[in-house]
Amino acid sequence: MTSVKPTVCFLLSKDPVADHGGDVELSRLVMELAAPDFEVSVICLSHEPPAALTFDGVPLVRVGKSGVQPARLLADVVTSGRSLVHARFDNDDLVAAIDDAGADIYVAEHSYMAESFLRSSRFGKSRFVVNTHVSESLVWRATRGLLGRLQVGRLLRDELRVAQAADAVGTFDAEEAQFYRSNGVPNARWMDITLPPSRQVAVGSTPRRLVLMGTRDWPPNQEAFEEALRLWPRIAEGIDGAELCVIGAKNSKAPVPQYPSGVRDLGFVDDLVGFLGTCRAMIAPIRTGGGVRVKILDAARMGLPVIGTTAAVGSLGELLGLGVFDGDEAFIDECRKYLLDNTFAAEAGERLYGLNEGYWQDRRPHRAVAELLGGSR
Repeated sequence: MTSVKPTVCFLLSKDPVADHGGDVELSRLVMELAAPDFEVSVICLSHEPPAALTFDGVPLVRVGKSGVQPARLLADVVTSGRSLVHARFDNDDLVAAIDDAGADIYVAEHSYMAESFLRSSRFGKSRFVVNTHVSESLVWRATRGLLGRLQVGRLLRDELRVAQAADAVGTFDAEEAQFYRSNGVPNARWMDITLPPSRQVAVGSTPRRLVLMGTRDWPPNQEAFEEALRLWPRIAEGIDGAELCVIGAKNSKAPVPQYPSGVRDLGFVDDLVGFLGTCRAMIAPIRTGGGVRVKILDAARMGLPVIGTTAAVGSLGELLGLGVFDGDEAFIDECRKYLLDNTFAAEAGERLYGLNEGYWQDRRPHRAVAELLGGSR
């Protein structure tokens, strides 16, 4: 007799068909890992017309993502005490779609996507899970100036309120999970998942090329870009053919920098995987970090070594055996070691690829998702 799988409905702030980005990639991975044990469906906010369709065999309901309505939003913030983000993503059409889905389990991908679920008829009836991705307090503090700093307290209160209402909370950062546990959310856990292995980079045969990746409209990435340019002359000093390639959209508001010799700013590349296969290591001189570190996970899946700071690597340091290099001298020395010694670099890439591959052979990511969705409160 065939057993019936529990139904799980993911609530996404972006359209997994039309939108891209690290959070979408991780949400899709979590859904793929859930599929063997659960009947998966999706409700998403989208700029595409409202519709019911399927993608990769998964039922998808699109709910219209309305533009910001300042008067309504301000009234909500004043009367409810919620942050701008949590008030912004509370949507009557989303509530109705949640009611109609009637799933056994609902997963809010980002804390703010929980607001409509908390108003739905399914709250208290279905199991409720939150996958935080990254605290919006970090995002707003880093990107929204004075307004962002003023919103930090409200955002943290909202995130704790949502977490305390959930049956389970998953984070992509171990420190964030500990923060929730220390604040009355014992069911918070770090989601120690990685990306599935892909074609391995032949690091030992690569030229003396390092790569920096990241869209620079995100201030921490712009800061890392500026750090890389500042450190590069000392990294490359006396090393023939040393090259730093920068990938990702430029910050349109930042002045055009002076590029040191050996730096190429490539923007987008048509074949990203192919290009990364020509690099000896990825550098990540991040000073402000947290949450989803998809670039690190992408490097690990192909065995591309990573030279990063504590903020860049975060909880992935222990998981993937990555060292951290926070001071200028330590970071510069490590970069030079990779440029000068391709055997050393190749061994680091082998270790990284092997660890990630081993996690998938052991089904560690699969267990993490299954335990989050099906574990007891």
